[in-house]
Amino acid sequence: MFDAHKPSPAVAALRPSEYTAALVHALRAEPRRVRGARVLEIGCGSGVILAVLGSLGAASLCGVDIEDDAIATGRALLQDLGHEAEIYRGDMWQPVAGRRFDLVVANLPHFPMDHFEVAGRLSTWSSGGIDGRELLDPFLEGLSDHFTAYGRALITHNAFIDVERSRRILERHGLAMHIVRTVLVHISKEKIDLMTPSILQAEEGRSVHRYGPHIFADMHIVEIAAAGTRG
Repeated sequence: MFDAHKPSPAVAALRPSEYTAALVHALRAEPRRVRGARVLEIGCGSGVILAVLGSLGAASLCGVDIEDDAIATGRALLQDLGHEAEIYRGDMWQPVAGRRFDLVVANLPHFPMDHFEVAGRLSTWSSGGIDGRELLDPFLEGLSDHFTAYGRALITHNAFIDVERSRRILERHGLAMHIVRTVLVHISKEKIDLMTPSILQAEEGRSVHRYGPHIFADMHIVEIAAAGTRG
């Protein structure tokens, strides 16, 4: 049984972040989007987002992650909470090829840095490659193939990772995006020191804010749906 009071090293490494909290808040603010929906989470990590979706009345739960620890931790959490869920180990869309969902959620690693490890986290956590888009772009490119007729997605999107490029990718697939809300997230010095220098230089004072030793950045919760179907 999952014991939240005695987390294993894997559970500790998968602890929810401020990004996860912001996504949970957005989902809870619009429960009608979840109730009765067939939902998929790409990069399900600890399984907590799937647990939230289950508590909000999703008709079915499906998750995909590339980490063995995430699969084991997510399954244990959902089983302990009494939620049935399919959780697959695999790369992005491959485990759900040919399937469609009413709601897709994702909090993908998309921080612009090379593949360095950050203490206390899994090696794949956070890094989105030099431009931050190593996972984000394939996710956006494949999204329309996994939507039902009224499907939509809710994702985290750092403001310093070219939001307009994401918009253009989605438009090519007949999709539109809008920013649901923007929140400030704390960025540790360890991470900011690893951030791609050209992006940090361009965004400091815009989407990256320093107050002495404390650094924050703008992060968007973005909703994606077929063009003309907002709301």
